Amino acid sequence: MSRNVRCFACTPDDVFAALSDGWLYPTWVVGASRMREVEPQWPQPGSRLHHSFGVWPALINDTTVSLMWDPPYQMVMRARGWPIGEAQVTIDVRSLDEEHCMVRIQEQAVRGPARLLPRGVRDLLLHTRNAETIERLAFVAEGRRANGDAS
Repeated sequence: MSRNVRCFACTPDDVFAALSDGWLYPTWVVGASRMREVEPQWPQPGSRLHHSFGVWPALINDTTVSLMWDPPYQMVMRARGWPIGEAQVTIDVRSLDEEHCMVRIQEQAVRGPARLLPRGVRDLLLHTRNAETIERLAFVAEGRRANGDAS
């Protein structure tokens, strides 16, 4: 399982405001290229994001489903990216003080060909990708706070 941790200069509520806006998904998720639909119930458990990944003209349509939504502490998603497979992604957020929080993204391949890679290789690839993902999520959450857009 890959784990990435970063201190954000915002509150947990700011992070969850960013996560709750499904249209922002390709802004912070490395590999997601565009949104096709955000179900109205997003991010409630069972609701889906319909996105594409890859680079034009080789775009592949797939979905991400919310498994758990417990703001301001945790979100769990099942991200599909076939033919590569599926991953379970857990985002944990912990308040540090009034202006900072710690965010941890954990991801593990749960279905598909990616599970055939040796664990060390798979975790290194996920860790490298999620280093950028957590950086982008910080930019989105901190930017919302700086612009007064937080809930």
